[in-house]
Amino acid sequence: MTMPTLPQREGDRPDTGPAVPHVQFTQNSPKAVREQLKQWMSTELPRTVTGPSEISDPGAFAVFLDGHAPAKGAVLLPPRLTAEFAHVHVDGSLHLALSHEDQKELLARGWGEPHPLYSAEINVVMLYAPRTVEELDLARTVLEASYRYATGHDRVAV
Repeated sequence: MTMPTLPQREGDRPDTGPAVPHVQFTQNSPKAVREQLKQWMSTELPRTVTGPSEISDPGAFAVFLDGHAPAKGAVLLPPRLTAEFAHVHVDGSLHLALSHEDQKELLARGWGEPHPLYSAEINVVMLYAPRTVEELDLARTVLEASYRYATGHDRVAV
C-alpha cells in the first residue's frame, strides 16, 4: 500500500451513474475546491502534464506522464493505458489508477467505488468529489498514491 490509512468517509454515499459516463450526481465539489484541486494537479506532480482527458466526458481535466513509461506493472487509464493516470470531472469526482492495495483501502473506507467497466485491463476507480478543504487534502493524498503507482516514485523524489 502506498497511501496511509484513510479515515472513514462521513455521511451517505453520493449518487453516481451506473454506466458510462460514470459521474457523481450528488455531494459535488464546490467550484473553489475543484479549482484548487486542478491547480495542485497542474503544479505539484513532477514530470507530468495536464490537459483534457483522453477518455472522460468533455470538461474533465487529466494528468498524464510526460514522455516516460509507467512503472513496471502499472495499468493506467484507457485508451493508451500508459499516460493518463487520473482525471477530475466537472462535478469534482475523480477517476484514477491505483494499486490493488490502495483500491481496497479507498473502497473499504467509503471514499469511492469501482468504475462500471472495471477489470484487470481497465484499472479505474472513482474517488468521490471532495466536499470540503479537509476532503481536498485527502484527495491530494489519493492522487499522490496514484502518482506513485504510475511512476514508481514519490512526487518529491523524482
